[in-house]
Amino acid sequence: MIELKSDAELDAMREAGRVVATALDAVRRHATVGVSLAELDDLAATVIDEHGAKPSFLHYRPTWAPSPYPGVICTSVNDVVVHGIPDGYRLRDGDLVSIDCGAHVAGWHGDSAISFVVGEARPDDLTLIETTARALDAGIAAARPGARIGDIAHAVGRIGRRAGYGIPAELGGHGVGRAMHEAPQVPNDGRPGRGLALRPGMVIAIEPMFLAGGRDAVRMAPDGWAVLTHDGSRAAHVEHTVAVTDDGPRVLTALR
Repeated sequence: MIELKSDAELDAMREAGRVVATALDAVRRHATVGVSLAELDDLAATVIDEHGAKPSFLHYRPTWAPSPYPGVICTSVNDVVVHGIPDGYRLRDGDLVSIDCGAHVAGWHGDSAISFVVGEARPDDLTLIETTARALDAGIAAARPGARIGDIAHAVGRIGRRAGYGIPAELGGHGVGRAMHEAPQVPNDGRPGRGLALRPGMVIAIEPMFLAGGRDAVRMAPDGWAVLTHDGSRAAHVEHTVAVTDDGPRVLTALR
C-alpha cells in the first residue's frame, strides 16, 4: 500500500529532511585525511540528536540482513557501493566516499546520500560523481504527476549508460514516509512509460548508484551489509527524498 501524504505531512517530512541534510553537511566538512569513519558516525549521531531527531539506520534490520545495522550513517569508501559500516578505517588522500543518512522526526523519515573525494581527487572520480549527481537531477525532474516509475528509472539510467557506467539492478530507490523503506521500488534503469503512475502526495527516495568499471555486477562483503563492485572499481551514490506534487517535484532533503 502506498500512502499519499497531505501538505501538512510533507511539511513534517521536510523537517526530517533538513536534519538529514544538516548531518550530511557536517560530515562532509569534517571528512578529511586521517579522520575515521567511526568519528563521522559519531558526528552524525550528535547532529541528529541536537536537532531532536532519531537515526533511521541504527539497529535497522531488513529481512536479508544478518544482524541489526550498527551505525547511524552508511560510510561507503571506493569500491563499496552502499551500506558500508562506519568502523576504525581512517580516510586516505584520494578516497571516494559515499555517505548515506536517514533520520526521523515525529514519526516521519528523511533519507539522503552524498558522494565526494577526500584530499586530491582523480579526474575520473570527479566525473563519476558529477555524472551520478546529474542522473539524480534528471530523476527528480521526472517525478511529476502522471509520469510513471519507469520514467524516473529511464531518466537516471540513460545518463549512466551513456557514460559507460555499471548500474546494479539489485539496488535502487524506494518509498519513504512513516517507515524509511516503503513501496514503491524505484529502479535506476528501465523503460519509460512503464510501472506505477505517480500521484501527488507520493514520496520516494531517488538514489542513483553508478559503478565506474562498467559492469553491473556487485557482491556482498563478509559482514553481510556492505555491497561492493564485483570488479573492484569505484562507485558513487547520491540520493534525495522527493515528494510528487501538483507544483512539481519537491526535494525534502535539501539543505536549504
